[in-house]
Amino acid sequence: MKNMLAPSLIALGIATPVFAAGIAMDDQSQLVPKPAADGHAAQAVFTPPAERELPDNAFGKLVKEGRAIFVDTRNLAAEYVGNGMNCTNCHLEQGRKADSAPLWGAYPMYPAYRSKNDKVNSYVERMQGCFQFSMNGEAPPADSHVLNALTAYSYWLSTGAPTGKELPGRAYPNVPQPKGGYDIARGKEIYATQCAICHGDNGEGQKSGDDYVFPPLWGKDSFNWGAGMHRINTAATFIKENMPLGQGRSLTDDEAWHVAAFMNSHERPQDPRLVNGSIEETRLRYHANDGVNLYGVKVNGVLLGQGTD
Repeated sequence: MKNMLAPSLIALGIATPVFAAGIAMDDQSQLVPKPAADGHAAQAVFTPPAERELPDNAFGKLVKEGRAIFVDTRNLAAEYVGNGMNCTNCHLEQGRKADSAPLWGAYPMYPAYRSKNDKVNSYVERMQGCFQFSMNGEAPPADSHVLNALTAYSYWLSTGAPTGKELPGRAYPNVPQPKGGYDIARGKEIYATQCAICHGDNGEGQKSGDDYVFPPLWGKDSFNWGAGMHRINTAATFIKENMPLGQGRSLTDDEAWHVAAFMNSHERPQDPRLVNGSIEETRLRYHANDGVNLYGVKVNGVLLGQGTD
């Protein structure tokens, strides 16, 4: 299936009305992709401190707890996680990797105004949104140990970074949309050869015991329809830079778009902002101008956005 939809037809379920006033964050990410020019690699990229540099005191202990929660969120913050995801699934290398939304690129940019919820957001509110959408869970209280530890970890990784200045590597590099539109059928072929070995034939992920070794990409244990990664354009930039794991930038720009479209043409947990139980009302309010996405769009005769059980 080829698609040349404009962005108007578009970042981790509740079947009753939930409005923006009840949710602090609207999505996982509003990072502005940067040009993927050859010169990008030549720019100096910030280097976060090494763990051996942590002080042996209460602060160092809290930072280590934050790191542990970041890489094993599903177990160490289980009361707030509703799927099979961990923070490090989207922010690779324990939140250190440049061009993968690293914590050292995010923390110094807050507080910041976000047009998505029309307010100045704190860093804690931004993390709460990740739990609500990317984790398909509940927002931890602002003064919870979970958010205190994650904040300490983010602060420490940002040691020496300038405040309020966008650093190279903060965002995913820009990946232009294919001139002929994305092709879901072609994305299915690419997924089968490049992605299924880790994420499963049906996007179900791969487990070792009860824990996911590779995260699910759709279905009940994946991010929900409110997460930033549900945008095809956001997923394409992440895939281009980082996937297949350890072989980032091996796919062409068009291939990244095609496989992102295939991934996001599958059902996942409902957007928790569901308006009046209506997919169409929710699409118009939250998705119509939110990048390129398929919420509320029919694909192969099936209306997406119904959510999973």
